[in-house]
Amino acid sequence: MELHTQMGDGDGIGRTQIAAADRIIRPYIRRTPVITVDGADFGSAAGGLSFKLEFLQHAGSFKTRGAFLNLLSRDIPQAGVAAASGGNHGAAVAYAAMKRGIPAKIFVPSISSPAKIRRIRDYGAELVVGGDRYADALAASESWVAQSGALAIHAYDQRETLLGQGTVGLEMEEQADLDTLIVAVGGGGLIAGIAAWYEHRLRLVGAEPEAAPTLTKALAAGRPVDAEAGGIAADSLAPLRVGERVFPIVERYVDRVVLVPDHAIRLAQETLWATLRIVVEPGGAAAFAALLSGGYRPRPDERIGILLSGGNTTAVNFDH
Repeated sequence: MELHTQMGDGDGIGRTQIAAADRIIRPYIRRTPVITVDGADFGSAAGGLSFKLEFLQHAGSFKTRGAFLNLLSRDIPQAGVAAASGGNHGAAVAYAAMKRGIPAKIFVPSISSPAKIRRIRDYGAELVVGGDRYADALAASESWVAQSGALAIHAYDQRETLLGQGTVGLEMEEQADLDTLIVAVGGGGLIAGIAAWYEHRLRLVGAEPEAAPTLTKALAAGRPVDAEAGGIAADSLAPLRVGERVFPIVERYVDRVVLVPDHAIRLAQETLWATLRIVVEPGGAAAFAALLSGGYRPRPDERIGILLSGGNTTAVNFDH
């Protein structure tokens, strides 16, 4: 296929392939803005905080990038596509499938937020809710794929998914001159894609919930291993383990990973609303929580980028 040729053959995940992916998906996605504010607005010593507003992406998160690249660069069977998701990936695949006129069946666990379930249904996909965690939805989707012949679109451990998410890094590099970029981690597709773009040209810091330390445990073990999958951001940052394709990229390029407690994630949500009138979901606030909680301590005048990755939550209701 022409699109495969553009991205190159094999498992290559690097700057050339990400630039090609960006050209493919560009007509279908938003170039989300970056706003830079004074670190002092949040009591930080950082010289400037550049927030990438990826929650303004179609379907409410960065996942739409990888979803479109999968649909535009892979052969789609008559049965359509299937995806397992905590919610955001499902919404992204449902949106992309709607735009491309492709049948989609999305599997989510019972912990998926009502806002994400509503989005998936609104985009016209067939929705199956079952099981307690992402791993349960993944097992159900794999069973459906085997039965139906539908094309599986993995939430993070798929070459096209990684390349699509890497376009966030391509945009960010054009929009802001940074020393450090902080990115939330679930399955690791976003941070791996961004890492493959930047390589070692800045300090890349992962932020993941204490209740779902998938990457922290993988780095300690030297390979992906099972981890706890709970906490306030469990519907977006709590797979059972990081991806096999993800891990070597992260191990090579990510400087460090910061664990953030649930209360810090909630405080980050509240602070973004109070100071910037920005509403993000818990997973979307995790990167900022790493800075706000002191998990990552910047040098004086350090230029820091923070990726606000998703906004599929009930708007401005932090009391419940």
